[in-house]
Amino acid sequence: MNKNITTLLFDFDGTLLNTNELIIQTFSTVLDRHFPNSYNREDIMEFIGPSLKQTFEAIAPSRTEELIKEYRDLNLALHDEMVSVYDGVEETLYLLKNRGMKMAIVSTKKKATILHGLRLMGVSELFDAVISLDDVENPKPDPEPILKALKELASSAAESLMIGDNYHDIEGGKNAGVRTAGVAWSVKGEEFLATFNPDYMLQHISDLLNLVKKEETV
Repeated sequence: MNKNITTLLFDFDGTLLNTNELIIQTFSTVLDRHFPNSYNREDIMEFIGPSLKQTFEAIAPSRTEELIKEYRDLNLALHDEMVSVYDGVEETLYLLKNRGMKMAIVSTKKKATILHGLRLMGVSELFDAVISLDDVENPKPDPEPILKALKELASSAAESLMIGDNYHDIEGGKNAGVRTAGVAWSVKGEEFLATFNPDYMLQHISDLLNLVKKEETV
């Protein structure tokens, strides 16, 4: 039986921070330089979620590291002017922390970029752990990053919830044995995310407040 939820594991891009247009523009610029007219917006949408290594290895295995570096340099240059925080995120995170929730970021991004984003949002101090691409051998949907977060937080799978905007988050959560929540503001759409059968679908980040409260009273 699942326990009350005490631990919240958040994906970052597309879940807490709206980086969708940043990611799409960065991919579009890099890919157009090397593969003109080969990738449209719909194609690039498929690259949101997997790690850069997974994406570029599939596109050009012999040039993976070169393309990753080019992507990261451009992404960093555009970052602050193109990102925005989803409605209610900062306020809800503070309320959840005040309720005693353990919280972690579990992302396929590099740690330095995640930490920069958290500072930009003003919520760095709210997270007890940040599990990034740097910390694991196998990114989501492999359970490794989620299990690593649980270990750092001294939490069990039964009391934890993985929240994300992509199928990697839902499948990763299921593989790690935690409950999962999709976010309806996913750039790929609520209907797409629902096909992976998350335990919950959040219409707004503040839904977590009612979810946690509900779970606490069970």
